[in-house]
Amino acid sequence: MYIRKGDVVQVISGDDKGKIASVLRVDRIAGKVVVEGVNRVYKHVKPSQRNPKGGRLQLEMPIHASKVMLVNPDLNKGVRIGVKINAAGDKVRVCKKTGREIGQPLRRAKANRNG
Repeated sequence: MYIRKGDVVQVISGDDKGKIASVLRVDRIAGKVVVEGVNRVYKHVKPSQRNPKGGRLQLEMPIHASKVMLVNPDLNKGVRIGVKINAAGDKVRVCKKTGREIGQPLRRAKANRNG
């Protein structure tokens, strides 16, 4: 999964289709992401000592990572991405449409062990 916390993504399916927002959390094991303002639900809270009034909380729930696309800042819309190794030897995400690097490097690429 090449989506990270803080990335700007566009929702491509579901009730919130078309929304552009930032990623709050990523769950790599479940393959899900929590996006700001997307997939909101109400949680009813019973009155307690800490919260004597009770009420309803509005929370963002996770959605599957396949339902979002990374946003290219130049085009301001979701684009497909690929991964390449740049001149500095870092693994970077690259926009398939423009070829521009998106965001910070993912990690340092492994050195060639044959040479």
